[in-house]
Amino acid sequence: MSKVLIIGGGAAGMMAGVFAARNHHEVHILEKNEKLGKKVFITGKGRCNVANACDTEELFPAVMSNPKFLYSGFYSFGPQDVMNFFEEAGVPLKVERGNRVFPQSDHSSDIIRALERELKKAGAKIHLHTAVKEIVKESAADSETENKSESNSGNNSTDVATAKLKSKAEKADGKEKEKITGVILEDGTFMECDAVIVATGGFSYQSTGSTGDGYRFAKELGLKVTDISPSLVPLKTKEDYIPKLQGLSLKNTGLTIKNGKKVLYEDFGEMMFTHFGVTGPMILSASAHIGAKLAKAPNGELSAYLDLKPALTKEQLDARILREFEAGQNKQFKNVIGVLFPSSLTPVMLELGGIPADKKIHDISREERQHFIDLIKAFPFTITGMGEFKEAIITKGGVSVKEINPGTMESKKISGLYFAGEVLDLDAVTGGYNLQIAWSTAYLAAQAIQ
Repeated sequence: MSKVLIIGGGAAGMMAGVFAARNHHEVHILEKNEKLGKKVFITGKGRCNVANACDTEELFPAVMSNPKFLYSGFYSFGPQDVMNFFEEAGVPLKVERGNRVFPQSDHSSDIIRALERELKKAGAKIHLHTAVKEIVKESAADSETENKSESNSGNNSTDVATAKLKSKAEKADGKEKEKITGVILEDGTFMECDAVIVATGGFSYQSTGSTGDGYRFAKELGLKVTDISPSLVPLKTKEDYIPKLQGLSLKNTGLTIKNGKKVLYEDFGEMMFTHFGVTGPMILSASAHIGAKLAKAPNGELSAYLDLKPALTKEQLDARILREFEAGQNKQFKNVIGVLFPSSLTPVMLELGGIPADKKIHDISREERQHFIDLIKAFPFTITGMGEFKEAIITKGGVSVKEINPGTMESKKISGLYFAGEVLDLDAVTGGYNLQIAWSTAYLAAQAIQ
């Protein structure tokens, strides 16, 4: 049995705690907030998209950074395992469009309560308002020296000297092995342990406690941390007509993003207009794909187009519009097209459509009609920026996976040091995939501890 300290009581920390405690380790979850799962509580608009009910191999295309690293994790504890875990923990689940899995109650608090119950049932100890200042390590040679100096009496000077020489030789060869011995809390208390799992989250939604502590721990311990940036964020736009649509949600919409003529991203789904741009599941996923490309684009801008009627070809849409025109030949254009769009969208379509609002239907030319159809199939806007960390659902970047054993989540350099969840350089699109990364990496870390 080992004494395991888990830094962070979010999704990864709680799941790691459950499995480590079930394996009869002495588990302590150190959470600096007043309660567990603060970020889990707000995920999925408070409903918690706990997983994606796809086949395991379908997870990998949804992962934006280092998908191959997750092979062991996903196949050891995949979507069905996650669903079984929560069902068995007393949370009935349901599968919605896009294979997104939610609790039937639509309450993320049910997920948190289930994890808390399993933690207590397994015997894990939860320490709230407990912030960690530092993770403490030592070299194996130092440990050996201390052990010998404690166990030997009188004639131990030769043993100590030998151990020190051995330590110097290992350092010279670059073979010195280090190990975790404990953590120092903010109040100065030292907690000894055999293993530490860092599950501190990323740098997004900082009000939930994700303030980058894990990156600092990793750097202080000599591990590489890649550059971080906000991901799954709203997009900022240039045009002044976008804010006029603030609050309008579109459910079945096509999206194409281009850099010049080159198509960078295409998707279909839900989106919403805001006072500064666009957001919604489809937009958030797009942000994960285009972030770096936007930074390198000419003038820092990308062109985007919405297909407002993706179920119809241009020919089918033309036939539909002609039916409306025939039914109202003597009406003004503005009084006919309203049936095609939500009321708040109609004025903007009139503004951009190139057809005077008061023009009679029978006076509209075929060219004018075709131009309007082009607008419906490619409603334009310009992406000028990404949302900030305070708006980001997840963080792109983190502790380099090159530092971590993909089968155990243990540091390759320091024994007894594990990482799980968003603190790692792993991120995915929306749809339950990021929580799957948290569950899977937490499971591997917990199961690896001896």
